[in-house]
Amino acid sequence: MKLFAVWRHALVAVLIGWSLALAAHAQTAPQSKNYAPGFTERTAGSKLLVLPAEVELFSISAGGVQQPRADWTQAASDLIEKGLNNRSALFGQGMGFLSDAHADDVAEVLHLHKAVVRSVFLHHMVAGPYQLPTKGGRLDWSMGDAVKPLRDKTGADYALFVWVRDSYASAERKAAIVAFALLSGGGLLQGGHQLAYSSLVDLRSGQVVWFNSLSRSSGDLREAAGAEETIETLLQRFPPLARGR
Repeated sequence: MKLFAVWRHALVAVLIGWSLALAAHAQTAPQSKNYAPGFTERTAGSKLLVLPAEVELFSISAGGVQQPRADWTQAASDLIEKGLNNRSALFGQGMGFLSDAHADDVAEVLHLHKAVVRSVFLHHMVAGPYQLPTKGGRLDWSMGDAVKPLRDKTGADYALFVWVRDSYASAERKAAIVAFALLSGGGLLQGGHQLAYSSLVDLRSGQVVWFNSLSRSSGDLREAAGAEETIETLLQRFPPLARGR
């Protein structure tokens, strides 16, 4: 019995040690690259504004030229809008949507945001040789006072932006890809590609507090299942609302 008691105390000590080590690691572990320094959750009771997703789909000709497809774009836009509308449990009760008509009123804000997130994607998410030494690997981008018109117009605390581009190889392009692979002994011509960003901006400071992206040769936004999977991927690690005290 004494030996059992000794082993039991030793096991408890080991478990406590593991717990302390895990807690220390959690405190010192680097913050996710999806979050701005010091940001982990949205302010309790804050309002989230979801802007109309900026979506455009293309068909790739046999020669590799991307040609806009208005019918595909409209279908994908409708599916993505529906998917975002169905995220009330994730976004919270303070969620609201900006109409396309009102989006025209803040076109300058949308244009600036597009430039900022392109920089975030290249210098922060892709990084590597494109990483900016002054950022130190941190998500440290801001739109400054430029977001003030959007906050004044809506009263929102945060704004969610979604930007998507997707392309699909035409039948002629697919035939060209196969022919080139056969003639070149395994070489490949580029097919379709999906590129998308989602970002959360604090409208009180203009800071980009959360960012996510995807870049891949799979997915089909023209179908409900494909659009839903893309939205789910883009919103991974979306910051939760802090609990009210």
